[in-house]
Amino acid sequence: MKELGKLFDRIIQRVNINLRELEFDAHPLVNKLVPNDQMTKFYAFYGITPHHPLNLVFKHANLSGSYFLGKVRVTNSLLYKSDIRGDELKKNGDLFQYQDFNIPVDRDEEIDIEDCFLIKTLVHNYSHDPETLETFFIQNSISTHYANIHGSPTDGSFLGPFSTVDLTTIQDCVIGTFSYVQAGEVSHLNVEPGTVWVRKQDDFNFMYRYPLDQLNNYIYFTAGSPPQGVFMDFVEDRKEAFQRVFSVVNIDSPVNVPSSTSLDRFAVIKPKTKIGENVLVAQRAFLQNSTLGKGANAQENCYIINSHLQGNNVTAHGAKIIEADMGTNVFVGFNSFLRGRPEARLTIGKDSIVMPHTIIDIRKPLTVPQGQLVWGLVRNEEELAANSMSLKDFAKIKTRICKGSMLFEGSGNSFVTAFQERIHHILEANGAFYDGKNKRGHAQRNQNISFNTIQPYPEGDKEGMYPTIIIQP
Repeated sequence: MKELGKLFDRIIQRVNINLRELEFDAHPLVNKLVPNDQMTKFYAFYGITPHHPLNLVFKHANLSGSYFLGKVRVTNSLLYKSDIRGDELKKNGDLFQYQDFNIPVDRDEEIDIEDCFLIKTLVHNYSHDPETLETFFIQNSISTHYANIHGSPTDGSFLGPFSTVDLTTIQDCVIGTFSYVQAGEVSHLNVEPGTVWVRKQDDFNFMYRYPLDQLNNYIYFTAGSPPQGVFMDFVEDRKEAFQRVFSVVNIDSPVNVPSSTSLDRFAVIKPKTKIGENVLVAQRAFLQNSTLGKGANAQENCYIINSHLQGNNVTAHGAKIIEADMGTNVFVGFNSFLRGRPEARLTIGKDSIVMPHTIIDIRKPLTVPQGQLVWGLVRNEEELAANSMSLKDFAKIKTRICKGSMLFEGSGNSFVTAFQERIHHILEANGAFYDGKNKRGHAQRNQNISFNTIQPYPEGDKEGMYPTIIIQP
């Protein structure tokens, strides 16, 4: 336990040094946020497939309950029940297209995590930075409950609960609770809680900020207490369902799964769930009394309950869909919270885009028309009108529009096109368009994963630390 404490102190110091210009102290926020006995009681596990051979290095680290896939290096770090997903790591000889450049990849890309404390964080390597093609790095950083680090090399930063950095290289930044940042490259910024920011340099800039008095009901985080609010209560209420899938070695699928579909053995599948062809269900997903049509997916930390997804639906990392009906090609962004009720169903029309970190929480039936862009906080018809616009009309924006708490500047057509192209990439990468021979994706490649476990030292000064492991082909 002594070594665990020293490592914690080392990480805090390195993060605080990087954030000194922002006068930010991480220690009060994360001290005792995860009790020591929790850091020592869980095994870590890693997946192996023909597409993801064993290639791991763990040095002087705690890996409690965390999952690894792909080529990963972890040094001087604490990882508590995090998912480190490297299924899109680039290979030696690949060509990376950036603007007018085709850049050759000189060696297999790896995920390199050093001097970090990642708490229940989803890391996905889908890289975007042409300057770091071979290494997807996260260093000198802390991320807290249910944050997403997606395609975002990260250095010297702090991520609050349910925050997301997406396709953005961040350096010396604080990303506030439930904030979403997709801005290419940022440094030395303190992003306020509840900010949704999507920017493409010299093309467009989307900005929305939640009223804190309303956001705090859903998620609130302050020094001396764990995260609180509706989001945490929702997850905690379903925590026991995951204990069984992580406590047994072999588990049978409770539903019929087509041969073109991947159902992760660490997902929770409750009765009356139907899963169609070309569907991807990731680890730590939760499905109950729901239907996923052909080509739909439920990514890590997603919850889909009493809902119907017609097909080619993207439910991005951490999104939650309850008592809802989704048309085809509906995108639900990172950490969005969509809650209808049995007597008040939520309906979202086909080809709609629900922006990352959107909250739809209704007590009367609500229908989002097809082809809509939705953002912010929506609890009724009036708030839907204030926080949505048809994609067709949004694409007509050429300069600037302010609607409620949302400000957009630039080309609406570029913004809409960028989202639609990315959604197509996600579906393609996940195998939604597989025809039995061509266009294989994660739903087909991840069907047969072998899982191996590693456990920490059980007692003494090294209690909770994991032995150094170096496994290379």
